[in-house]
Amino acid sequence: MTKRNKIIYWVSTLWLALGMLSTGIVQLIQLEDEVKNITDLGYPVLLLPILGTWKILGVVAILLPKFPLLKEWAYAGFFFAMSGATVSRILAGDGLGEIAPSLLLLVLTVISWYFRPLDKKLVSVKS
Repeated sequence: MTKRNKIIYWVSTLWLALGMLSTGIVQLIQLEDEVKNITDLGYPVLLLPILGTWKILGVVAILLPKFPLLKEWAYAGFFFAMSGATVSRILAGDGLGEIAPSLLLLVLTVISWYFRPLDKKLVSVKS
């Protein structure tokens, strides 16, 4: 892995982890603004602690060494959650200010996944 790719990986991964951890905590404690956000989109409040818990566990998974299969699941979960949030915001007619946070986390998820080092990848064995 080149130095450039390693820097891209770590910068995107740390920003992703910070974003997912902070939004996960906000969802877990059900901050008033977050409750309003999710109900305005038509989703039940009971999703907040579920999303928050999975985001925090996903951050732990992508930052822990080893466990490549677990990392793949965490990245997939982040991708589905953030693409769903982005599409929900677009379909609700929200402006760029409301769409940008989930879109940014979606882009960071893809960049972090793409640039992850070989020891963090799930590698198939050819026989």
